[in-house]
Amino acid sequence: MFATGLMIGHFEPLHLGQMRSILAAAGQVRTLHIVITSHPLPHPNFKITLQDKARWLQMACADLPFIQIHIHDDITLPLHESFINVSIDIEMSNTKLQRLVETLNLPTETVLFVAANHPLAQQSVRSQLIMEVIATPLQPEFNSYDIALDPIAHWSAIHPQARGDYTKTVAIVGGESSGKTTLVHKLANYYGASFALEMGRLYVATDLGGTETGLQYSDYAPIALDHAEAIRAAKAAATAPVTIIDTDFVTTQAFCEEYEGRTHPFVGACIDEFRVDHTIMLDNNTPWVADGMRSLGDSDARGRFEQRLLDIFNRHDIAPYLIDKPDYDARYQQALAFIDQHIYGKK
Repeated sequence: MFATGLMIGHFEPLHLGQMRSILAAAGQVRTLHIVITSHPLPHPNFKITLQDKARWLQMACADLPFIQIHIHDDITLPLHESFINVSIDIEMSNTKLQRLVETLNLPTETVLFVAANHPLAQQSVRSQLIMEVIATPLQPEFNSYDIALDPIAHWSAIHPQARGDYTKTVAIVGGESSGKTTLVHKLANYYGASFALEMGRLYVATDLGGTETGLQYSDYAPIALDHAEAIRAAKAAATAPVTIIDTDFVTTQAFCEEYEGRTHPFVGACIDEFRVDHTIMLDNNTPWVADGMRSLGDSDARGRFEQRLLDIFNRHDIAPYLIDKPDYDARYQQALAFIDQHIYGKK
């Protein structure tokens, strides 16, 4: 048993193989320090910060107080695909390790944990380092380079704490009785995806007694807040690379403008701050079905509301993908094709 251990990595994304290596190292020390560094070749489709990665590990290790998490931009280790024929600059490595020791106030007998196939684990290298090097067992079923290159294809390997930053949100929007909610449930079942329900409808049921009679301007901010929380919760519990959202903040703004005759600045801020990754807009060309809450049923009202949605999208530089087929199954198939192409990379 060692007193203090050190691990350094990119953890982008954090995956189960890395966690198994962390646990193997933690079992050999009283305190394990994990230093998270920036990835030199970050994936262009995912904007991951050092703080994102720190949060993943902090949450994953929240009940393991002997593991301490740090972020640092100065330490670089060879990428996994570069392990073959890589040369190690001993002097530079020792300089960086010494700087870490001083920055983190680590004891001089701190040991460094690396994977068994890492260049620093080679006997000719480790004997020249200022730290004793301990090799952790290989995790052959988890290839860090492949996972970083295509997180979607390796979804099951990504640690649950990191999945919320690797799932892509798709909002299904449209006017009343356009089939949004039914399509949301069909897509969620097809992909095994988490989803967020329409908060305006739930708010009417829980706070207004089931009808929009008492709906007023002051209600749109809490509806938007509820929707933001629902999206956050759905992403945090993401079960697939796609998370489905029933309506969006643009729709909330459109209803506010329709009923109140004015734009709500807080809802507008939510549109800009809580962007979804993709928006699928359903044309209002399906049969009208009254359900006790809907009030925009005539053709003029439906057309006016659809144009209002398009105007707000344009105002906020959002380009929705329009599905205009009146047949429900055709809409479903078109939505599947869009998600398969833009999220799963299928041709």
